[in-house]
Amino acid sequence: MEFKGYEGSHRHPKRRKPVNHAQFCATSIQDSSFNRVSFLPAELITEILLRLPVKSLLQFRCVSKSWLASISSPEFVKTHLSVSANNKEYRRHRLMLRFDPPYCSLQECSFSSLLNESVTEAFDLDYPMKISNKFIWIVGSVNGLICLAIEDKQLFLWNPSIRKFKKLPDSRATMKADSFFMYGFGYDEIHDDYRVVVGFRSLGFFKVEIYSLNSDSWRSIDDFPSGVLSMKSGMLVNGKLHWANTAFQDLPSYNARGIISIDLANGKWGKVEQPCYGEGDFDSTLGVLGSDLSLFCNYQRIHADVWVWKEYGVKESWTKMFTINLPYDPVGYQCCPFFCMSNKGGILFQFGSTFMIYNPKDHSIRYSEITCYNAFYEADIFIESLVWPLFAKEPRMQQQRRLEKLR
Repeated sequence: MEFKGYEGSHRHPKRRKPVNHAQFCATSIQDSSFNRVSFLPAELITEILLRLPVKSLLQFRCVSKSWLASISSPEFVKTHLSVSANNKEYRRHRLMLRFDPPYCSLQECSFSSLLNESVTEAFDLDYPMKISNKFIWIVGSVNGLICLAIEDKQLFLWNPSIRKFKKLPDSRATMKADSFFMYGFGYDEIHDDYRVVVGFRSLGFFKVEIYSLNSDSWRSIDDFPSGVLSMKSGMLVNGKLHWANTAFQDLPSYNARGIISIDLANGKWGKVEQPCYGEGDFDSTLGVLGSDLSLFCNYQRIHADVWVWKEYGVKESWTKMFTINLPYDPVGYQCCPFFCMSNKGGILFQFGSTFMIYNPKDHSIRYSEITCYNAFYEADIFIESLVWPLFAKEPRMQQQRRLEKLR
């Protein structure tokens, strides 16, 4: 399934009107006065295209059959994703904001602008099954793909950059209105597969299932321990999803601040070694700083310790990176990790419905404002990408019809 109307036909710009980058380049290729452009080596053209945004690449597919084939190839899509993900200025990263009822909606803004500017503008997003007053949950994001849950019942895989989505089949167990649930979404590199984890507990009934995009089916994780599940989405590190829980009733060996993981390659769960926190009462939240699993330990909203697991699987490599003196908040918001190191050394955190950037060098804090109509509840980062794994699974004739339509 796809949203309609996003492709658009390519048109030459009229005189005396601004010309966008994509239109100018496409026109230049076709104009006889720019014939020399067509003699550029194919490798050089590919290198140029790899550094362009998705919006321009969608338009450039109309330039020629060779450009269409190149931009649509799996090798190009994978390399373009790598180039975008490793951009130190975060120019291809976007921030998605989720709003609770009665303003149930999604917005997005430039992540680079959020890190470097004092004010950033947000825009509405058309997402799958957009219906007013329907609760939305951002399950997770990886490789430009986003997993959404609508009303805790319907799950969607979605790439907002190319406006394609897929509704996932219903799991074998049905969640009820009083269910307590957890979610997770990640990529299994070993099997080149995208997987979704759903867990819920209701009136003594407990169930955890994992979905595979390759097989388009669910299976149960039967030996998963029952107990209190985390409301937060799982953090993807080292091919595993991780959740911090408050307690496990069936496992006395777990302390009150347990961390569990599920290996996406084999669906097996395990426990994660934790750092030696020291004394004091605190709330802990998992995050990811760079590519490392991280812990944000909030001591009664006065100060917070940030721990980073430098070497995955080695308990002794847990390192307390710094301590933040949290700003006074009369509303009682809990500062949550939105771990991301900016190119200037600042680290971004979500604080209620605002963002603060902490500089560990001088311990300074500054705030970034997003112009939107109401306070948001949740945020997540996604990368602009051409990734759509279902395209590779389509029959050859169906792919050909799709490519012909794009021409």
